[in-house]
Amino acid sequence: MTTRPAAISRALTATAATLALVLAAAACTTSEPPVGPTSKTGLPAATAAPSAALAPYYAQKLDWKKCGDLECADLRVPLDHAAPDPSKDLTIKVARVKARDQAKRLGSLLVNPGGPGASGIEYVRGGAETIGGPEVRRYYDLVGFDPRGVASSDPIDCLDDKALDHFLAADPTPDDATEEQALVTQAKAMADGCQKDNPDLVKHLSTADAARDMDILRAAVGDTQLNYLGKSYGTFLGSTYADLFPQRVGRVVLDGVVPPDLTSAELGEGQARGFQIATQAYVEDCVTEDCPLGTTPEAALKGLDDFFRQVDRQPLPTGDPSAPLLTEGWARLGVAVALYDQGSWGFLTDALREAKSGNGQSLMQLADAYAGRRPGGGYDGNLMESIYAVNCLDRPDSPDLSAYETYAKDFSAKAPTWGANLAWGALPCGVWPVKSAVGPHKVAAPGSDPIVVVGTTRDPATIYEWSKRLRDQLDNAVLVSYDGDGHTAYGRSNTCVDSAIDAYYVQGRVPKDGLKC
Repeated sequence: MTTRPAAISRALTATAATLALVLAAAACTTSEPPVGPTSKTGLPAATAAPSAALAPYYAQKLDWKKCGDLECADLRVPLDHAAPDPSKDLTIKVARVKARDQAKRLGSLLVNPGGPGASGIEYVRGGAETIGGPEVRRYYDLVGFDPRGVASSDPIDCLDDKALDHFLAADPTPDDATEEQALVTQAKAMADGCQKDNPDLVKHLSTADAARDMDILRAAVGDTQLNYLGKSYGTFLGSTYADLFPQRVGRVVLDGVVPPDLTSAELGEGQARGFQIATQAYVEDCVTEDCPLGTTPEAALKGLDDFFRQVDRQPLPTGDPSAPLLTEGWARLGVAVALYDQGSWGFLTDALREAKSGNGQSLMQLADAYAGRRPGGGYDGNLMESIYAVNCLDRPDSPDLSAYETYAKDFSAKAPTWGANLAWGALPCGVWPVKSAVGPHKVAAPGSDPIVVVGTTRDPATIYEWSKRLRDQLDNAVLVSYDGDGHTAYGRSNTCVDSAIDAYYVQGRVPKDGLKC
């Protein structure tokens, strides 16, 4: 197996900082309603002082120790915030890079790169010099954490590596009843595996659980208000936090938005349209040179659809004994990861040219990058499992196969290349063993300090209209818009966006609502 070229590394970095898998599972929404003076969950009002049972968690002092280029610590949180039991506590792994100017330090900036399931620790480890501008890094401790069930924080482990390979390789666009049943079998394997691995933890992996953990972390780093950067799914976590703890909102940026009130169908349909828009932008770029898919955008788009159908019928060799065939499932992951960042489009074109000649190696390398899979087999972290463990608890879907058949037809009418793929992607949530009685809901965060929402006009995974939707729901928010390609905007070489966000974090200067970059 050859060494990954730089383009694949860029693609992997882009993915790790985003909503990690739209194609394997629709992004999610929280299973808990906003908590007011009383709560259906049995929890105390989130704006009140911690209960006596929660007070010891809030009183923690982190014991920071050197771990490579970072400082690391363990945070103790209750498995069930409504009924804390120290014998069942979870450990949240936390890492930081200290502010360069400790004398003028403004506090901690907590970050979440997305997923659900992406490691905040690895995000900080890989991007300590690029997350936020130089002034942000001067005045803030950069703090990453792995949410409960994710990466190093009591990770959920649902499938062994070989079974996960089979799950991801499965046909994501079934053509008949037999193929539909095969997909159901894979979905049940994921669902049953998660429950078998940890039947207690799998009940307590909601976004609201993680948001409550984040408030304990805020207290542990010594901040009275939360300063936060959430990207992609991290916006869902951040807006859930803001609605639970509005008085504790400090300087919060939500970039690449997943609004908590989206229904499952809205979410899948929106992401299908987003990837269709990104694919259109890609093929328009591809045909300006020697595009292997066609000579016009229309021909190239048809060429990509034809390629997926061809790979479905006849998978391509990859040269990797652990995953010898590039199936349609793997091929779609490989194409999708490159759509997250236009910097990877050139490598995608080369990989498609290679695949059209009968060699699936480079496209499989891109798929590996998407899944956090090592060439030769094995996975870094548990992203491809924890995404379901969180999403399916937050947003259960229908157990009726006819619902997905209808989704596939409806989504494909608006997004022919990606509609069926996104429609069937939520199937594991239809067979999930743990159900939630509470569905999507709006958030408002009444009384919070200003929250900055950022949207990218041709974002493939979190469509621009979702950023506008969340801005309109929040009581005190402004919208910054980036007219461009790729997933998320802050820190992706757009000076207008970066300058506005840096000034907000460092000077407290709230961007003008409606700022266009």
